[in-house]
Amino acid sequence: MKAIVVFCGSSEGNDTEFAQDAYDLGGTLAKQHIDLIYGGAKIGIMGKVAQGSLDNQGTVIGVIPEFLKRKEVYHDGLSELIITQNMHDRKLRMHKLSDGILMLPGGFGTLEEFFEMLTWAQLGLHPYPIAVLNTNGFYDELLQMLKKMVKKGFVRKENLDAILVDEHIDILLDKMKAFKPLSIPQWMTKEQI
Repeated sequence: MKAIVVFCGSSEGNDTEFAQDAYDLGGTLAKQHIDLIYGGAKIGIMGKVAQGSLDNQGTVIGVIPEFLKRKEVYHDGLSELIITQNMHDRKLRMHKLSDGILMLPGGFGTLEEFFEMLTWAQLGLHPYPIAVLNTNGFYDELLQMLKKMVKKGFVRKENLDAILVDEHIDILLDKMKAFKPLSIPQWMTKEQI
């Protein structure tokens, strides 16, 4: 992997380990020479992951839509800051710059970004690993809900199993590096996003 897009909150939450894991992830990516692609803000978990990479001489590319540039207080010390027209263009640009997807704690926006990338993988639109850093069990209930979707016949088990989950950064990155892409459903034809 050369670049990972990290989806995470523009807030820090109320558990100091969220911010610490984000900072440590950024540092680990830099040390492994993996570029960080993220939402471009200097606040919240977003700011921590970026700073962790920058403090370890990593390459950090922020992607932020024009209307959020001021609200999310963009980071002015990045390797590159890309301004997009809207949220969809932001996600598409982040996707095109990366070859792996990783979710940290966050809110509605984080989930929306993650699930769109997961849906694209399910449809065969990209072969990238999709991972969850489950700091302090933050996503335990969400993962239980996904298992219920499988049990009730709305999600195929192999699609759920393709989501890589761990609470340890190094183990999760190793899982991402060893990932084998989902097979494309027979009823689908591969197209480019």
